[in-house]
Amino acid sequence: MMRPSLLAGVVIAGVTASTLAGAAPAGLTVTDMLAMQRVEDPVPSPDGKWLAFAVRETDMDANRGRFDLWLAAADGSSVTRLTTSPDNDSDPAWSRDGKWVYFLSARGGTSEVWRIAPAGGEAEQVTHVPVDVGGFKLFPDGKHLLLAAEVWPDAKTLADSVKHDAEKAKSKSHARVYDQLLFRHWDQWEDGKFSHLFVWTAPDAGGKADAARDLTPGATTDTPTHPFGGMDDVDIAPDGKSVAYMQRVGGREAAWTTNIDVFEVATAGGAPVNLTAANKAYDFSPLYSPDGKTLAVRSMARPGFEGDRLRISLIDRATKKTRTIADAWDRSADNLTWSADGKTLFTTADNVGNHSLFAIDVATGTAKVLLDKGTAHGPALAGDRLVFGHDTLTQPAEIWSVKADGSDLRQVTHFNDVRAKGIAWGGYEQFSFKGAHGDTVYGFAIKPANWDGHAKAPVAFLIHGGPQGSFGDHFHYRWNAEAFAGHGYATIMIDFHGSTGYGQAFTDAIRDDWGGAPYEDLMAGLDAAIAKYPWMDGKRTVALGASYGGYMINWINGKTDRFKALVVHDSNLDERMAYYDTEELWFPEWEHGGVPWEKPDGYTKSNPIDLVKNWKTPTLVIHGGLDFRVVETQGISTFTALQRKGVPSRFLEFPDENHWVVKPLDSKLWHEEVLAWIDRWSGSKK
Repeated sequence: MMRPSLLAGVVIAGVTASTLAGAAPAGLTVTDMLAMQRVEDPVPSPDGKWLAFAVRETDMDANRGRFDLWLAAADGSSVTRLTTSPDNDSDPAWSRDGKWVYFLSARGGTSEVWRIAPAGGEAEQVTHVPVDVGGFKLFPDGKHLLLAAEVWPDAKTLADSVKHDAEKAKSKSHARVYDQLLFRHWDQWEDGKFSHLFVWTAPDAGGKADAARDLTPGATTDTPTHPFGGMDDVDIAPDGKSVAYMQRVGGREAAWTTNIDVFEVATAGGAPVNLTAANKAYDFSPLYSPDGKTLAVRSMARPGFEGDRLRISLIDRATKKTRTIADAWDRSADNLTWSADGKTLFTTADNVGNHSLFAIDVATGTAKVLLDKGTAHGPALAGDRLVFGHDTLTQPAEIWSVKADGSDLRQVTHFNDVRAKGIAWGGYEQFSFKGAHGDTVYGFAIKPANWDGHAKAPVAFLIHGGPQGSFGDHFHYRWNAEAFAGHGYATIMIDFHGSTGYGQAFTDAIRDDWGGAPYEDLMAGLDAAIAKYPWMDGKRTVALGASYGGYMINWINGKTDRFKALVVHDSNLDERMAYYDTEELWFPEWEHGGVPWEKPDGYTKSNPIDLVKNWKTPTLVIHGGLDFRVVETQGISTFTALQRKGVPSRFLEFPDENHWVVKPLDSKLWHEEVLAWIDRWSGSKK
């Protein structure tokens, strides 16, 4: 039934030239990194024997990534490509009988739902709607689909929404008019359209090809196709009679509140019911239990704080009562998966420099670590095993599996094995030291690739963003520590106060102290690493950071001249003005204790602009033109200050990138510019 595996040929296509020629392996380069195939999280078939998943390959000529669907036996015995398309094929979902793999594709010009038999063959288009489908889920009966689509809230039908689009396109004026925030978000200006959920009925079940019934008519919500959301925040009850989804509430207050609630609506229609109205903070990712009696939700407790601990809440659908489980487990739960008997919830969470896999006992709330090290993501149940994505600093993501008790760990896919073996990786280890407040703080130290055991290497000091985030044991495609190690740098990453995975109190410690404890941790961690590792040259150190990490670079420039060079990416120079520039106001209001006209001290306590007089370190400034979170004028202001003071500096601007640099050719240029800059000032010759 299955075609022969194509995996071997795919892997060999990405082997480095030096490996094929028999030369000694070189360290990781940006070219190597972009050549890696990015394996998405697995979706098991109903019988648990097969896994459907998307794989991203980089198309340098088109300057983009391209996704195709693959199929693997859950035991790893067979891997085969399901689709080959010039358009992205993504988001696989199995029919209940296992005869079809449904997926999202733009093959017909608009994004629609398609399907293909797991045995292969030609894909066939399922939906024929006049708007782009942003996401979908299958109803249990196999005759209906739940679709997400951006539409005009006053449109009665999808055709009405398309008509409104056409009328707007005819206008020769492109002026925008707004009456309230949020008027732009992340990297897009709001256009008045919102994401709605639709029930689509298959034509052979009495539906029309282009017909879809709006489950949320008139709703003005930016979910589920919000930049940070998706169909993971939507679920269909096992009996197909109800749909749960998340929706922002608050109207004009949406820019300064974090009140997102979970709603439930009958599939037959009717008024949605707010299930989490009592909680004025975030509620995410509703997930029905296998018996349909319980709805699991990830919830924060403190309104206005996006970095609060994500607790697991269980809503009894009969009584509407909510209880929190695993409250003693001081970690933030990522997306959830129920066990077949409903007695266990599986999840992943940041955990002391790793992103570990956990099993949570629903009755007792006891949390058990199933896989500690590295970065696990997207766990799903396949028979009696869990399948999930997993990566480390030296291993790009592959699919792995483990028994539900944490035993018998196995690697399922091997897309990048040969590529990885052709690279000289910098060895790494986690270390700890005493940081601010006398607390134990953790970091990672990475040796330069092909270190000869004698010469000291210049040091690249990487500072993560967030600030509620972590630089840990993870194969990152934007801030990859091994790319610096591959270029000859000893590399250090510190999870300072404010980082996640060390308990909520540690995360909370950064509030109203952006330039205090985190700076102390970073300097102490750098000192500890240089003292501990003889291969680090403490006299040739450079520091680099983005977002909050970029803020810290600007702060460092005014606090110390110990670094030979700095790289600052998408960062704030002036916390006061940044408040008025950004879109999600709840973030600075929480971090700095209120609004700046009432709590000015919170915005001036650790403000880099007030230390510009001390700046003297050569600095490369990088910014994305579409970054509406940290607005480009902040980067321009940073460069202006450096230039006016006569500090050696360079400005790299990406007009069509947002807070991240994601286009392959832009990523390549980013690495070339960054490495050339730090080489120049650290005295390294490449």
